[in-house]
Amino acid sequence: MTKLNEREFERILLIKPSALGDVIHAIPVLAKLRARYPKARIDWLLTPQNADLIRHHPALSNVVEFDRGRYAKIGRDWSATLGPARLAMTIRANRYDLVVDLHGQFRSALLALASGARTRIGFDKPRKNKNTFTSLIQGKIEHGWSGAREGAWLAYTHRIALPTLDAHAVDRYLWVGELLGFDKEPADFSLVVPQAAQDRIDRRLEAAGFGVSKPLAVIVPCTIWATKHWHVEGFADTARRFIAEGFGVVLAGTIKDMSRCREIADRTPGAIDLSGETSVSELAALIRRATICVTNDSGSMHLAVALDRPVVSVFGPTDPARIGPYGRPGSVVRADIACSPCHLRRLSDCHHGHLCMKSISGANVHSAAKSVLAASRSAYWNEHRQAPSIY
Repeated sequence: MTKLNEREFERILLIKPSALGDVIHAIPVLAKLRARYPKARIDWLLTPQNADLIRHHPALSNVVEFDRGRYAKIGRDWSATLGPARLAMTIRANRYDLVVDLHGQFRSALLALASGARTRIGFDKPRKNKNTFTSLIQGKIEHGWSGAREGAWLAYTHRIALPTLDAHAVDRYLWVGELLGFDKEPADFSLVVPQAAQDRIDRRLEAAGFGVSKPLAVIVPCTIWATKHWHVEGFADTARRFIAEGFGVVLAGTIKDMSRCREIADRTPGAIDLSGETSVSELAALIRRATICVTNDSGSMHLAVALDRPVVSVFGPTDPARIGPYGRPGSVVRADIACSPCHLRRLSDCHHGHLCMKSISGANVHSAAKSVLAASRSAYWNEHRQAPSIY
């Protein structure tokens, strides 16, 4: 029988619909799949928001859209109720012979099964956490992700082994290469920002007086977990320091982030607030223009890495060694707090008053940003033998 890593596949589906950071982490798998199967049709199951950016990737053949927001109306809206069945039928009709499910939940496993693919790959069942009773009482959880969830592993014909939990998400995803025979080249995060999105952002910045010659600090202060939010005054203080140095400051985020961004903008005269005004592609275009990007642990942080822009991220409950800016430990700002990381999502679960975030100041983050920029200038100088003008 032919070994799996020697087999050739012609129609491949990659499942990793969301969130943005997780999708960015999976881009190297897409690139490796294309290198391994240069003639194959390679599709990706994505939410419409993420499809806005990823559909332009040169390694991708097609996007299969998974509108998760609509499915929340199942039972109340007839079209939404029929939606999962229609999606399953679409996937089945595409006749995939290989499905790679990096999402690893019950819903994604069902879609893998519905595909009818004879080869379905996903993560193995969870490994046991190392948590002790004392660590749980302190609110410290040593590991978040621990493998496929909700019985998803039962749907796979081949399972990705979990040699350790102490690995970055990008490296975990690339473990699938041990099964499929990927090359050993470094992870490739290449992204294509649509020119139309770049043009819209350039016009918006020009209208604000932020021309291409002006250094730009892009601040994305929001994320899904309440516990990952750095405090508003910290972002505002950092923004004011950048403005004092001659930077243009732009705030960005989704519609849900508008209130928080507005609060920061109100404390930062001279900053412009684009929250709620950008698609994912336009956010990427904005970050590509950035001299420096300042974030929490969020999708925008991973976008900055993929676009090779300098970034500084404030970390508290999550572990940067596992989900931080890939290959950039110097971009992380975190307090030396015994209970961090804890992986708690709700502020009400924290027994320490969100100390991991509250103890970080704007001066701390601004200082880290200057160090990151200095390192970026040095790297550029080494490559081009001349120092660029950043300040």
